[in-house]
Amino acid sequence: ATLARLQRHGVRIAIDDFGTGYSSLAYLRDLPINTVKIDRTFINDLVSPMRGPRFAHALVEAIIRLAAHLELDVLAEGIEEKEQADLLKELGCGLAQGFHYSRPMAPSELDAFMQARDSSIRSDGESAPLLGPS
Repeated sequence: ATLARLQRHGVRIAIDDFGTGYSSLAYLRDLPINTVKIDRTFINDLVSPMRGPRFAHALVEAIIRLAAHLELDVLAEGIEEKEQADLLKELGCGLAQGFHYSRPMAPSELDAFMQARDSSIRSDGESAPLLGPS
């Protein structure tokens, strides 16, 4: 009830570290969720898989497709390499965070970062990560 009330006031609700620990599929059914955040362990496995690339790819793709079918946003956490970012974009992941894009910064640095990002928009409408690998 509290989450639903917050959502009515414009607060967006995300499940963090989806796929690990206490993040259950039942939460998607029972809670007013807007966003699923894919845990970084799954993202890491895309380029350094513990059980093979097909396994890691299948899990991430399944989470992205599930979120799409449920009309939820999906955010990938812990993107550190261009290869991860490219694959996630290809799979339809619309939101991302990680060192590939920027290191953590103080709130006082955010305005300058956003201004620099806005000026880096390419003519094709895409923007390259400012602080990530080129």
